[in-house]
Amino acid sequence: MQAKAVAKTIRIAPRKVRLVVDLIRGKNVGEAIAILKHTQRGASAVVEKVLNSAIANAEHNYDMDIENLYVSEAYVNEGVTLKRFRPRAQGRASQINKRTSHITVVVSEKKEG
Repeated sequence: MQAKAVAKTIRIAPRKVRLVVDLIRGKNVGEAIAILKHTQRGASAVVEKVLNSAIANAEHNYDMDIENLYVSEAYVNEGVTLKRFRPRAQGRASQINKRTSHITVVVSEKKEG
């Protein structure tokens, strides 16, 4: 059984979030939370919230045992890009892309046996 949580349109570039998500993929949920708490990246707090949401979904919606859960899938997709303009020299303007992310975390129960 799997439980999933998704956070959409998070205002952090996907490239930065992927560095954090790669640390927790395949780990037990307790170990993953500990890693996220001690990672000094801005995205780690957001990824931790999504992970906690996936754990809560597993416990309340599917009656899974928290002790047997692990992060089976964790990935980041690119969301909408906010386009802004910055004034430049000689009356020109350059475009600034403010990227957003869709973060997905899937937790599963370990098979016993």
